Parts: sequence; C-alpha cells; structure tokens
Amino acid sequence: MKSPISPDARIFVAGHCGMVGSAIVNRLKRAGYPKLLCRSRQDLDLTDARAVKQFFNQESPDVVFLAAARVGGIEANRTYPVEFLYENLLIGANVIHAAAEAGVTKLIFLGSSCIYPRLLDQPIREDHLLTGPLEPTNEAYAIAKIASLKLCEYYQRQYQKRFISVMPTNLYGPGDRFDPHRAHVIPALLRRFHQAKQQQAPSVTVWGSGTPRREFLFVDDLADALLLLLQVYEDPQPINVGIGVDLTIDDLSQVIRSVVGFTGEIVFDTTKPDGVPQKRLDVSRVSALGWQAKTSLIDGLTMTYRWAQAEHLLES
Repeated sequence: MKSPISPDARIFVAGHCGMVGSAIVNRLKRAGYPKLLCRSRQDLDLTDARAVKQFFNQESPDVVFLAAARVGGIEANRTYPVEFLYENLLIGANVIHAAAEAGVTKLIFLGSSCIYPRLLDQPIREDHLLTGPLEPTNEAYAIAKIASLKLCEYYQRQYQKRFISVMPTNLYGPGDRFDPHRAHVIPALLRRFHQAKQQQAPSVTVWGSGTPRREFLFVDDLADALLLLLQVYEDPQPINVGIGVDLTIDDLSQVIRSVVGFTGEIVFDTTKPDGVPQKRLDVSRVSALGWQAKTSLIDGLTMTYRWAQAEHLLES
C-alpha cells in the first residue's frame, strides 16, 4: 500500500450536492478531513474542460471523489440517451484528465453496477466487465461509465496514477431524487405508495412483472466503504461495493408498502419494461478488506422515507 491520505489533504468532492456526494462529504467531515472543496453545478460546469482545468490549477486538490453524473431511472435513460452518454463522457474525461495533469495524489471514480453485461451468472464479478451485451434501457449511461473507468485504469497503468474505480450496487438514501421523471426505483415507489396512502387509493401500480431481482445499498454504507478504499485500495481493476444479497421488485414493494403504511393492493403493469432480470454483485474483494454494510433495508428505507417527508418531496 502507498502512503495513506493525510487529514490535511485538500479533497474535491465532485457532485457534492447529490445523494452520494453529500454522503461522502458528511463522512469525510466525521473522519477529520476539514479541507473539502465543493462546487455546485452553477459554480463549476464539469462538462466545460477549460473551466475544470482552471479549477484544478487554482485549487490544487490532493484527492478527488468523482461522484458527479447525469442520472435517472429507466424512463429517463430511454428518453434521453444522447444526454446521458454525452454529458457523462464529458464529466468523466474532463475531471480525470485535469486531475492527472494537476498531479492529484488519488482519485476515486464512482461507477455503477449497470456497467456489467445484461445476462450473467450471479453474483457479478469485476472481471465480468465487457464480456457481453449491455442492458439496452441504460446502455448510454453504462458506456459513459465504462469509458471513465477505463480512463482511470489506463492512467494508472501508463502514468502510475493512483486512480481507482468503485462500482456500487443500486443506491438509495437521504439526498435521493424524488422527481417522478428522474427517480430510481426506491424513491419512485416511496412516492407512489405515499401518494396512494394520502389519497386512500385501493391499489398502487408498479412497473414491470415484479420478478426482477435487485440489490440495494444504503448510501451512508457506501460512504464508509469509500473512506476505507481511499486509504487501502490501489488496484487498477474496479471493485464492487454492495451487500451481496438481492430481492425481487415484488418483495421490495411489499417492504415499502409496510414502511409507508399503505394498506391497499399492489398491481404490476407488465406492459412496462423490467430491465435486467437479476443484478447482484460479488462483494468478496471489498469484504476481504474488512468492510460490510451496516444498514438493514427496512431501516434504510425508513430513514429515507422520513427524510423525504421532512423535505416535502412526496406531495406534488
């Protein structure tokens, strides 16, 4: 292992306003890293290469967490593939390249489990990458993430940069997006069940058949893993972070119904796409480093639901 990251390090968290970025900021503060560099999208457009380079030259960060991205659920990915590919390519290329030129000590790129091929034996190992076709409903986003992952890998191999890539499973928690046009499955379902409860509706309709299996990780648990990887992980190969256990969308819907307190029926709309049939990560490599998730699904969902209520994100 190379030298650990000092508490005096200047750390740039790209995407600090998002769910993952805000969790990283909070975790770094608790761990005693006070010199955090944060810029909103209005202050620094990461798709603008000149602006990104200027920022790195002026601020000279020692560490970068690249958590910024254009994100969304199945419908957003299907509707705006150009934006998902173009914007995420620019963000990844601009930040990684500028970090390399500025002499950043370590960079952690946040990818996604959607980078893996659609149909794989489970659980999904890191070496499954690029062994088959991607899921069509999020192909554009996945391609952009793979490009950034490979750029980190190549910078490490060609220039010995300490640039690593982390592939988290499906994330949720405070800070998630509850916009009905951009929400992922958990905030979308929390919103739907909450509104049905408020309206005393007899049922809630869930997209798809309910049979796909998914794995979910509470965002604060990811932040804990990233703090560990900041200090101990140096491999150019990406590393998965998840809980290693999945459940069906039907089962997830039942848990969310219980958390929200909705008493009606659940109806599945089989005319809507399911996406990947199953997606469960092999987390043996991160587990071997001494990390495991601490938050149960029901506790994480309860905290997320209460946060969304407090932020008034469920009404409109």
